[in-house]
Amino acid sequence: MTTPRPQGVPILRLGDVLVTGLLNELDDKSALLFTDELTERIVSDSARGVLIDISRLEIIDSFVARTLMELTTMSRLLGARVIVAGMRPAVAITLVELGIRLTGVETALNAEQALTALGWQRTLEAPGHDLVG
Repeated sequence: MTTPRPQGVPILRLGDVLVTGLLNELDDKSALLFTDELTERIVSDSARGVLIDISRLEIIDSFVARTLMELTTMSRLLGARVIVAGMRPAVAITLVELGIRLTGVETALNAEQALTALGWQRTLEAPGHDLVG
């Protein structure tokens, strides 16, 4: 039996897709815990997709960029596709100005587009609604 870890960044499950996000306060220790927790959840939940929402990031540095690239590579090795969503224009500009390439990182404009790309669909019918008359 594994001992519970302190909770860091929330990771939600929507079917076979995990949804999470990054905050500005991601330091080295938090990044390592987040990486460990996310990769463990991919395996334990048999996730085939991961959405990482970065819309709350106002700035990005080489450490956060490297963390995203490493998470993407690890997730792919575990059989899950990762999409990073919600990048702000200022963050994209900073990455380009710093010469940082998010090699292997797939992006989407927002979380909804990322979920659609991962094959997750919202059901518009009410539960238990039967179309047979």
